[in-house]
Amino acid sequence: MNKSLLLLLLLLFSSCIYAQNDGDDLRTQAVKYARVLNIVDEYYVDSVDIKSLTQTAIKKVLSDLDPHSTYVSSEEVDKMNEALDGSFEGIGISFNISDDTLVVMSTISGGPSEKVGIHAGDKIIKVDGENIAGIGLTNSKVFEVLKGEKGSKVSLFIKRGKFAPMNYTVVRDKIPIYSVDASYMADPTTAYIKINRFGAKTEIEFLSSLKKLGYDNNIDNLILDLRGNGGGYLRAAIGISNQFFPKEKLLVYTSGLHNPRKEYYSDSDGSFKKGKVIILIDEGSASASEIVTGAVQDWDRGLVIGRRSFGKGLVQQPFMLTDGSLIRLTVAHYFTPAGRNIQKPYGEGRKVYYSDLSNRIKDGELFDSTKVVRDSSRVYYTLRNKRKFYGGGGIVPDIYIPLDSTVSYSYINTLIREDIFYPFVFNYLNKVRTSIKAKYPDFESYKTSYVIPIEVIDELKSEAKNKLPDLEVVNDKQSNKMISLHFRAIMARFLYPRGAFYEILNTDDSEIKEALDLIHHPKKYEEKLLGKKG
Repeated sequence: MNKSLLLLLLLLFSSCIYAQNDGDDLRTQAVKYARVLNIVDEYYVDSVDIKSLTQTAIKKVLSDLDPHSTYVSSEEVDKMNEALDGSFEGIGISFNISDDTLVVMSTISGGPSEKVGIHAGDKIIKVDGENIAGIGLTNSKVFEVLKGEKGSKVSLFIKRGKFAPMNYTVVRDKIPIYSVDASYMADPTTAYIKINRFGAKTEIEFLSSLKKLGYDNNIDNLILDLRGNGGGYLRAAIGISNQFFPKEKLLVYTSGLHNPRKEYYSDSDGSFKKGKVIILIDEGSASASEIVTGAVQDWDRGLVIGRRSFGKGLVQQPFMLTDGSLIRLTVAHYFTPAGRNIQKPYGEGRKVYYSDLSNRIKDGELFDSTKVVRDSSRVYYTLRNKRKFYGGGGIVPDIYIPLDSTVSYSYINTLIREDIFYPFVFNYLNKVRTSIKAKYPDFESYKTSYVIPIEVIDELKSEAKNKLPDLEVVNDKQSNKMISLHFRAIMARFLYPRGAFYEILNTDDSEIKEALDLIHHPKKYEEKLLGKKG
């Protein structure tokens, strides 16, 4: 082994010696590991990749700690940061791969592609002269050829309908990644906002959404949708939590062996300190989502509707390594204002830990509130109304809404999972896009008036049967209604501004119906906050 590499290894593994009580033992183990690498490099029968061996060793060390301490290679660091930092550099399109061809689903408003005249429905055949159609195209390949530094140019060879192929030169730019998927008025006094992640700009987006909806004039209630939101930055969760409270309310605190207790309080800048709040969660709501939900529930500030959340109560801190890679190490637990640590058990290893969702399905919890796991050894009470709840294993909602187990729901999920639904909708949309936009120039007219022809639904079912012969066709009024709803929502995603998809889909959403029912019945809402049954 190169002597300078050996010295570097020794320095790396001993860098934190003096911060440890058992420093001598740590030094011994660091030297021991470096010695093993040296012996392998000098005497092993075949050539070895020392970098790969080191990465494997690091991953193994972290995997034995907890499920959320991870190693991130230098190649993955930028990709990891993009989603949370709120932007990347590229050409500004959303896309789909259909029949092994890259198809533009939509262009980002004001983005590079829209500026040069690229349209939804365009097929990108070549990028910088390289053919990308019919080659077994993958998402990673698309990102590889379309992403690039701001200011760099990329040549796109595009086929549009019956027209002859055309060349476009696009200058890459900063492309925003939004954390607010949708914001609209669910009724004249109730705002609905869906957040998909907690990133660097989430609070700004949230406040902008409230302002756009006319917070100062007509918003008395808020439905905050955190379903499927896997978390993000702690500071973003604190920023959103802050919106619902007056000054000096404890929002969350963290504590760990090497991290003394640190408390985070609300300031006086909350934009929604009054009015009814309802938060929607499910088994995919984790980490930062649970921080916001925990604060609102603990202080009896609002109600939580849905299913038990993921159960992640650990805080990770990134530590950069010398080659640009990093480790995200768990450094503390976080606790809700009432002292709950909602982290679910992980002592049986990562495989068991990440099998939790499938176990919830198998045990029936997602379909039956009586099957929800509650740790009776961890009892807590809300801070104002003294409602009883439990720690460990996530946040249990105040009102449980089971997962839809109907045949219709399963049928649609199969069509989506088997990649039948989206391609069919997109191909249909390409045929009718011009006529629909002419007849329904704005989203409101489309939402209230457009109906999917029944023969189109029948055609979809026929195609599904051809591709999945063993799939039993569901052909009742309810299934046709659900298929039509999903169909219209998907089309709206590509025809109208961001958020149209959810605004249509939510019209038949059980959790939102329950939320609006509570909002429309103030007495019922208050009784739930007081912990009264019924």
